[in-house]
Amino acid sequence: MLIEFTIKNYRSIKERQSFSMVKAKGNELENTNSFLPETPGSIALLRSAAIYGANAAGKSNIIRAMMDMESIVRNSASSQQEGDDIPVTPFLFNETCASEPTEFEIVFISEGIRYQFGFCATKAQITEEWLIAYPKGRPQRWYSRAFNKNKKASEYKFSDYLLGQKSVWQAATRKNALFLSTAIQLNSDQLKPVFNWFKEVLRPANVGGWGPGFTASLCEKEDTRAQVLEFLRAADFNIHDIRIDKEKFDPDSLPDDFPASVREKLIKEMKDKELIDIKTIHKTESGCLVPLDFEEESDGTQKFFSFAGPWLDVLKNGYVLVIDELHDNLHPKMVQYLVSLFHNKKTNPKNAQLIFTTHETWILSQDNFRRDQIWFCEKDSQQATSLYPLTDFSPRKDRENIGLGYLSGRYGALPFVRTFDLEANRNGD
Repeated sequence: MLIEFTIKNYRSIKERQSFSMVKAKGNELENTNSFLPETPGSIALLRSAAIYGANAAGKSNIIRAMMDMESIVRNSASSQQEGDDIPVTPFLFNETCASEPTEFEIVFISEGIRYQFGFCATKAQITEEWLIAYPKGRPQRWYSRAFNKNKKASEYKFSDYLLGQKSVWQAATRKNALFLSTAIQLNSDQLKPVFNWFKEVLRPANVGGWGPGFTASLCEKEDTRAQVLEFLRAADFNIHDIRIDKEKFDPDSLPDDFPASVREKLIKEMKDKELIDIKTIHKTESGCLVPLDFEEESDGTQKFFSFAGPWLDVLKNGYVLVIDELHDNLHPKMVQYLVSLFHNKKTNPKNAQLIFTTHETWILSQDNFRRDQIWFCEKDSQQATSLYPLTDFSPRKDRENIGLGYLSGRYGALPFVRTFDLEANRNGD
């Protein structure tokens, strides 16, 4: 489970901004929208959170920061080579920030233990790294790392709580790689729950979401296909069945007028791979079955189908799903349906969590969310993003219309739209 995420000096984020999934005071929707983890010293957490804000306010950068942190943890020791850039971009509208490292820190629960892991990085190197564990509810700093500019080397501090070949892992850690990632490559069993949380539990997705491939793979088996169909039918998609056909990639199927360089690249990439053909089966009034190519379905249907597999997987396994612009190509009722699955103990038995950005205000209601589940993003005069919760405004429980309050400007985070004068623009005024 995700508890808190903090970012500093990352893209539009200048000062330290923190996002929390900790349940605040108030008992509204307590049994459905929050839960108490089974871990020492646990605190109640939220099952979902929505982030609102104007276009270009920085909402997507919150999601992108999680994606970049996950990528660095997973790949810095295995995929990157000496001299490769670390995928971070600092706040560029300030000369000091542009030359300073980006900071990430995340607090989460993995295998019943709370961890606090973070690091600072420039494109060239990791400048700091730390890990604190709470196996009995009390903090144990397992290790820390800091770059010494005078010595031009990282200095490490290890505690007795961290077991294993620490000096070997330290010596093997490149300046552009995390110690955590390196230790995992060299078989640290104790650090696996930390690494595996990023590898398996944290599931970030960008605006495009996912392709249909994963959902299609579930449809190859009868039991999981039935789950996908039920998922679609519950959302009022009139799909009777799904048929998946596979065939080996045939280079001769490429058009003759394909450029030679593109043709060679495709053949190399697709060698020994299978092409998936998805057909949705619809039933007519007379009972006849009519197959449609997946591409013939609406954009919304295609997107919802692509969501089905990952959504079911997250709910089944208790993962943390982070997605940008959930509303894209989806009806407000569909967005409400997707979110509601996280607020139902029957469909979310393992306390999976959902964090998403959206412009969809139809669901912005105290009927759907607790007040501590709503967050806002806005930019200041220096183009820096601020992230803050609805609870900062102390809205009245069960009485205040949050959607109307947001659109009327009560909570900020709205675009400032001015009158456009075409004639003044022509005259250069």
